Amino acid sequence: MPDWLNIALRSLGAVVYLFILTKIIGKRQIRQLTYIEYIVGITIGSIAAFMATEMDGPIYHSLIALTVVAIFPVLFEWLALKSKVLRDFFEGKATILIKDGKVLEDNLKKERWTSEDLMEQLRIKNVFRVADVEFAVMETSGELSVLLKSQHQPVTPQHLELEVSPAEEPQAVIMDGMIMDEPLSNMGLNRSWVRAELQKAGVALENVFLGQVDKGGQLYLDLYDDKIKVAEPQALKLTYAQLKKCQADLEVFALSTKNQQQKLVYQRDAEELQKVMDQVKPLLTR
Repeated sequence: MPDWLNIALRSLGAVVYLFILTKIIGKRQIRQLTYIEYIVGITIGSIAAFMATEMDGPIYHSLIALTVVAIFPVLFEWLALKSKVLRDFFEGKATILIKDGKVLEDNLKKERWTSEDLMEQLRIKNVFRVADVEFAVMETSGELSVLLKSQHQPVTPQHLELEVSPAEEPQAVIMDGMIMDEPLSNMGLNRSWVRAELQKAGVALENVFLGQVDKGGQLYLDLYDDKIKVAEPQALKLTYAQLKKCQADLEVFALSTKNQQQKLVYQRDAEELQKVMDQVKPLLTR
């Protein structure tokens, strides 16, 4: 067998076997590296490179070495699940770097971080003043987690005591100019509905890069031609506006009529409609 073909086959075998071992080790090896996983990653890479290019020894020697090394992170993870002490030993502990707006210099030195390193990580989290930070901790993965003081946190609907509709994932019903049947069926829609919505928007199917339907049944379109602007659906907002007009009309009728019985009926209907509007407002005014 020619040397180039031998190297190609060994390289292919190394990649396939590494893929299998990575699947066994799990996603954590990709997401973050502990001390052991860092060492294992370097070692496996070195063995795989040797396996691909070293043609004198049998290939199964390298496979055995890869298997033995890959067992270590799996074993250590199992031990870490069984013991908090071993987990802290293998993976380390989180370190508090800022508490109540004050940098803990001793902990910073312990992690061998400079003030520039700390400020860089804070800026990545969109934090520019240390005094605004209630709590910042360096995780075992090396990431910095930051909790702002309450007065510096972004305002949410909960702070304003506003009701909002529950967040639900929109369904992509058009991708690359093709209608996706499965997401449509999940929402109880069909191709005829999509074509009707495209006709309303004056857009051809082949010109649509991406089309998403939210839980309110509104279709949002992104076209291949970015210069063409597609108006956002207004059906829900128009529905709320129509309800508001009806409620206002009922109040006007209640004020204008001289019949006391009719006045009470109009007032009662206006109040009932207002209650309904309060309930559906989060859904219609997103």
